[in-house]
Amino acid sequence: MTVTDTATLTEDLAAARQRTLDLVSHLPRADLERQIAPIMSPLVWDLGHIAAYEDLWLAHRHAGMELLRPDLAALYDAFETPRAVRGDLEILGYDDAVVYLAEVRDRTLAALERFGPDPVLHELVLQHELQHTETMRQAMAIAGLLPPGEPRLPSLGASASVDEWLSVPAGTYALGAPEGDRFSYDNERPLHAVEIADFSIARRPVTNGTWMAFVEGGGYVRREWWSDEGWAWKEEYDITHHASVAAGDPDAPACHVSWFEAEALARWRGARLPTEAEWEKARERLDGVGLVWEWTASPFGGYPGFVAHPYREYSEVFFGDRYRVLRGGSWATHPRVATTTFRNWDLPERRQIFAGVRLAHDPEGSPR
Repeated sequence: MTVTDTATLTEDLAAARQRTLDLVSHLPRADLERQIAPIMSPLVWDLGHIAAYEDLWLAHRHAGMELLRPDLAALYDAFETPRAVRGDLEILGYDDAVVYLAEVRDRTLAALERFGPDPVLHELVLQHELQHTETMRQAMAIAGLLPPGEPRLPSLGASASVDEWLSVPAGTYALGAPEGDRFSYDNERPLHAVEIADFSIARRPVTNGTWMAFVEGGGYVRREWWSDEGWAWKEEYDITHHASVAAGDPDAPACHVSWFEAEALARWRGARLPTEAEWEKARERLDGVGLVWEWTASPFGGYPGFVAHPYREYSEVFFGDRYRVLRGGSWATHPRVATTTFRNWDLPERRQIFAGVRLAHDPEGSPR
């Protein structure tokens, strides 16, 4: 969505901020300020980064103001300070980070009152904060620090482990975000036609019960189901199924699944991963969308005619064969972010994200 009304936008910014602060309100300072894992930031780094990002885009670039804390610009720049080193840096403690957030917000609101909303920049900053609360939850999940009642992964029903396939006819599909009033990221544009052959896709994402059948059938020891790269990763890090799969409801979606594992399970089932075009075309007919991010077969790249806007570091620097696209959103994704055309991406070995998989197959295929 795109908000162009100052009062509504002010309310939305306040709601997002309260959501961020509520997320960590139950945690002691020590857990907020330590680095939980090398692939995740200290939670207070995320708070400082949210503030610095907002100040950069809404006070500095939108309103022409000097940065509130230019001395913090590099410290909270995601490209200048990779995750692995953030725990070793002199970042703001929790109390100072909260003050920084509040001071930046005062500047944002003053600029908003003077210059009015920018339909791209204000939504960009708002969704940036909403996305970071999911990233923070990923770190919290690793350390067992999620708030009571999370994660929220309900059962898909008693028959969820029984495969049910939906046939999707061949045809031309308009992939991507349309022009118009709705906010979308540069990698979702432009809307363009793609030809899709007929295929079938699972009605539901793969469940914990199905994943455990893969495990018990030798899923992590049978070489033939793994790609060369996936097998090398599995062997180097002694990978087996994620603990949450064994502990979870057998009829709930499997979560914390890497792309390598998703690909191996698909081969075990005699199936494959859907392309993102297939996934988007079938989305409205699928059950369980939005419970776990769903890996696709597609590498992350720009659509034909892609133009970086408002800055290339959002997505263009990640284009190529290293990253794979995920679709749909998870239980931790804010609905404002999880639109039909939103494209998430990550490295194929990543398991900290709230990701699962939905299978597909071609007409001549016969999943077992």
